[in-house]
Amino acid sequence: MSVNADKTSRWKQDITQSVDFYNKWFMQYAPKAYRDTRVKAIKQVEAAMKLTSNLTDITPTVLRGKPALLGMLRMATAPPIARDRLVGLAEVSQNLVREIEIKGKIPPRMPETLINTELEKISRLIVQMLDKDIFPWFETGEIPDDEEVHRASTIVADRLCGSQSDPIIRNAQERRQFDYVKQWLELRGYSDVSSAKGLKFEKMTPGTFVFRLNIPVKLGIERKQVNVPVDIVIMPKLAKAGELPLLIEAKSAGDFTNPNKRRKEEAMKISQLRKTYGNNIHYVLFLCGYFDSGYLGYEAAEGIDWVWEHRIEDLAQFGV
Repeated sequence: MSVNADKTSRWKQDITQSVDFYNKWFMQYAPKAYRDTRVKAIKQVEAAMKLTSNLTDITPTVLRGKPALLGMLRMATAPPIARDRLVGLAEVSQNLVREIEIKGKIPPRMPETLINTELEKISRLIVQMLDKDIFPWFETGEIPDDEEVHRASTIVADRLCGSQSDPIIRNAQERRQFDYVKQWLELRGYSDVSSAKGLKFEKMTPGTFVFRLNIPVKLGIERKQVNVPVDIVIMPKLAKAGELPLLIEAKSAGDFTNPNKRRKEEAMKISQLRKTYGNNIHYVLFLCGYFDSGYLGYEAAEGIDWVWEHRIEDLAQFGV
């Protein structure tokens, strides 16, 4: 039985309510999320300034010791350099730059001599392109005072937050969605077991839930096992022996374009889950924001149902 996927007559109204719901949250809370992140970013930039002697000591040794500096250093140039642009300008390995920025570490299998050469190229390029208008001490040769350092750090932090504004908002919205589901479940007597180690989803105790759990699935003829990450897993209170829990993917969007670009991801997940656990696996979406009829129609055709955040009580219709 479908809860929302087959109720096409109310899709339009739900889409409108969901967009209004998201926009109201965005106007009230997104600026605070951005400001909070900005304060942290300023402190991080100031720490980086201290570590590099106010950017006068940008060397391979420094980057080795603190790879996370690279993202900030890209924002200290004129103009700020995008990650892929850095790869092209410095003529360095894309893998090296991605490992440093995304994982915060130097690739362990890369030869030492190559690492040193590549980091030297990056250091040289950053120094060459530093924004002298932000860091006037490079022109005057004087030691900057605390006010000058703070001013420069604020500008770089603003650039850094600007380049990451979408992830900042997305992370804040995800936390809010998780908190909302947690509150709703606990009011109904459910217990959060997210801290439990070695938890297997099929053996969860009735009346419990967990955030961010990997579900093992088997792919291909060889039945190779891989993990499918799921945002929320709930074992209903009245679940019978052998019954699988409800799997929920939390989705939020601030425009109509991105969800449609990524709608195949859910279809792939449900396909992998069904091939491993059968058609009785329960996988639904928890939606907030801009999801149009094209998106909903695609998911419904794949056999995926959903709950709108503005009508969270629909979760009860899935046995929760």
